[in-house]
Amino acid sequence: MRALIQRAARAAITIDGEKGGSIGRGLVVLLGVTHDDDMRDVNFLADKCINLRIFEDAAGKMNLSLSDVGGGLMVVSQFTLYGDASHGRRPGFTEAAAPETAIPLYEAFVARCRESVADTVTGKFGSDMQVELVNDGPVTLMVESRK
Repeated sequence: MRALIQRAARAAITIDGEKGGSIGRGLVVLLGVTHDDDMRDVNFLADKCINLRIFEDAAGKMNLSLSDVGGGLMVVSQFTLYGDASHGRRPGFTEAAAPETAIPLYEAFVARCRESVADTVTGKFGSDMQVELVNDGPVTLMVESRK
């Protein structure tokens, strides 16, 4: 499981042309699922996203987590995180999990995040989505789960 984590001043999502949710200060997590991911990956990555210390403390040092600052969380499915553009000019997506594997794990990830972050909004798996993000910092990290 792979996540692109972006610290946000604010973010909003449009789903199939309809206004979706929005957050103020917090994190936007673009989440990709691969073939052999399971609940261990879900739990590891959700815990990492919620507790990663990438918000500044009073001294300006990255020392506070999403939980510490009471921020919001936006989770968006992103199969293209497993895109392979190493050959040719068109990326391949064979490492991205099929929907029957990815959807339950994506939903489990969202549920696990909602246990800790009340202000959690999502996209809709497989839909046409536009994400508006004011990246704070900017701070962007790629995090992968471990087996």
